[in-house]
Amino acid sequence: MAEDPRNTYLPGHKPSQVRHHEWRTTENSCAYLLPALHELHAANPSLKLLDVGAGSGTVTAGLARHIRPGGHVTATDLSEAILARARDLMAARGDVDMDRVVFQAADAYRLPFPDGAFDVTHCHQVLAHLRDPAAALREMLRVTRPGGVVAAREADVATMCAWPEDPALVRFHDFARAVHCSAGGSATAGRQLVSWALKAGARREQITASFGARCYSSPEERKMCGELCPFIAAGTVDGPGWDLD
Repeated sequence: MAEDPRNTYLPGHKPSQVRHHEWRTTENSCAYLLPALHELHAANPSLKLLDVGAGSGTVTAGLARHIRPGGHVTATDLSEAILARARDLMAARGDVDMDRVVFQAADAYRLPFPDGAFDVTHCHQVLAHLRDPAAALREMLRVTRPGGVVAAREADVATMCAWPEDPALVRFHDFARAVHCSAGGSATAGRQLVSWALKAGARREQITASFGARCYSSPEERKMCGELCPFIAAGTVDGPGWDLD
């Protein structure tokens, strides 16, 4: 029997972590996907989108708004409790057709959907926490129809930086990175996305990679990030996204 690839999601859903998750929006965390999403939705108003590891759903809600009217969204996460929060937050906004959104607890390694069930499959800051990210991507590819898009964005923790370089912050960053890796995650997920996609079965000509940087600059952003992580400026990588044919 193959080794079970599942590992602990070390950050959990403590309040500071959830606040950081809910700071994320489609516009600040998923802009790279929007042109392709709009094109696919224009061609197919009943587009079906799967968000893997949706957490408290602020990115998911934005994706749902970008494919209305007519689009369908399925949000999955291992935690039923965080999916319940996602449902409540999305309903409270009042700008999402809740009849077209489904929340379902699911394992990224064993997605409970048939082959080719979705037009777009998305994940954000999920693969960096997995022991076998290529296996999860393989499942995402499986449930996406030919001609659809799989999209992933992951942080590259090793590139995080701050100024001034306080020695205590540097030591803490090294410690936090080691703890993240000890739980089965990757501190260099962003730069590995293309190789993971290839390992999952995508062809190189199908993959489009892009890079984006995030800077926590305002007092509110610095407070939020300071409660969560050791450095206040983080580099992230967008993509890869790849078209299936």
